[in-house]
Amino acid sequence: QVHLVESGGGVVQAGGTLRLSCTTSGFYFEVYSMGWFRQAPGKEREKVSCIHWQGGTTYYTDSVKGRFTISRDNAKNTVYLEMNSLKPEDTARYYCAAVAFCTPYDSGENSLGEESWGQGTQVTVSS
Repeated sequence: QVHLVESGGGVVQAGGTLRLSCTTSGFYFEVYSMGWFRQAPGKEREKVSCIHWQGGTTYYTDSVKGRFTISRDNAKNTVYLEMNSLKPEDTARYYCAAVAFCTPYDSGENSLGEESWGQGTQVTVSS
């Protein structure tokens, strides 16, 4: 059974830093590109970042470029999102997913089905 568990969220002041983790099980992590998504209240879920299964290619949505860094540890079946210089507009619930593709220009959607979404981790940035 596929499990993705996000952690590391919290409440920080603008300009602060958080490191999100997503620990996975139930699928062959090493051959999947992985992505981070976020959803703010009243808004649709949006793509934030992804990392190719081979690790050499990453994607960031424009609003987080230069502030967020995605990485992965295949030995731990875990993907990370380092978030620096946080802004109030980064406030959202963050989710990870295995994605169908990852290029420098776009991330795929969740490739393991709606039932694979985890609970997410809440990030709140105060001004």
